[in-house]
Amino acid sequence: MTQQTVLNATHRALGARMVDFGGWDMPINYGSQIDEHHQVRRDAGMFDVSHMTVVDLRGARVRDFLRYLLANNIDKLKSAGKALYSCMLNEQGGVIDDLIVYFRDEQFFRMVVNAATRDKDLDWLARHASVFGVTLQERSDFAMIAVQGPNARAKCAGLLSAAGATAALKLGKFAGADIDGMFVARTGYTGEDGFEIMLPGEGAAAFWQRLLDAGVRPAGLGARDTLRLEAGMNLYGQDMDESVLPLEAALTWTLALDSDRDFIGRATLLAAQQAGVRREMIGLVMDDKGVLRHGQRVLTDCGEGEILSGSFAPTLGKSIAFARVPAGAHENLRVDIRGREVPVRLVKFPFVRDGKPCAGI
Repeated sequence: MTQQTVLNATHRALGARMVDFGGWDMPINYGSQIDEHHQVRRDAGMFDVSHMTVVDLRGARVRDFLRYLLANNIDKLKSAGKALYSCMLNEQGGVIDDLIVYFRDEQFFRMVVNAATRDKDLDWLARHASVFGVTLQERSDFAMIAVQGPNARAKCAGLLSAAGATAALKLGKFAGADIDGMFVARTGYTGEDGFEIMLPGEGAAAFWQRLLDAGVRPAGLGARDTLRLEAGMNLYGQDMDESVLPLEAALTWTLALDSDRDFIGRATLLAAQQAGVRREMIGLVMDDKGVLRHGQRVLTDCGEGEILSGSFAPTLGKSIAFARVPAGAHENLRVDIRGREVPVRLVKFPFVRDGKPCAGI
């Protein structure tokens, strides 16, 4: 049965086109997906991300648990409120999920995982948490609204109390705090500044309306996807999964392998790093007309690869993609589009930063 967020009726009243997204009835757009994309890049837009799974982890050994569970090192979080992006791996080094974890205090961390992986993530967490005496609480009572864009923080702050506004505007990047009865985090999935706000579900519709009244426009999953791709952010299930090592998904920067800390999947990663991976994820730009899409073949002088995430990039006015190709395949790249070999260029991602094309794009 398709699940609904507490904002479902709100989306429908705004004329949203709804789709089944991983078992959730979610808005893909409210009109023009491109207009929604530009709204976030140029001003402020908001997304209902209440389908994401929030889990609170508590216990005297919760840091030990996360030290073992995550490929990134939780000991990087030294100040309450700070956040860490990490992959959670299986024993073979494959990515079970990518997630954000917030340090609340030494016996309390908050984790946000993907909606589509909820069941397996909770099973995996429960399997290992018991060894460390850690308790898990899924926060299904929360709604989550992401407000993103160059004017997002200012527009949000205008809806808070004087003390809350001051606290929100002082909040550092990749950090969160309890403000006006909400958990406000300066994180996001668009490449723009802004907040991801967790609040009690019963207050979500009213807060959404206040944002709307303040000039924050709603945006759907379609714009969220093109925004995150332009920003060089992976999508679980498309750019990586349990068959893919972080080393093969341009996520080496999320790995902490420089200490003797043991974590699930470490041995496989070290072996792969020493032997050298056979494939890598790269960024592509197509200057010809057409659209790069998931599943298209990438032709190289070293063998074939595949487009992972691909789309027209509204900020750039051309098509971009992530592709997984044989390691070192950086020249004479083409994509098979309906039997036609179309040349593409290798570029470093992100493709867009601070609302503008990156160098070389």
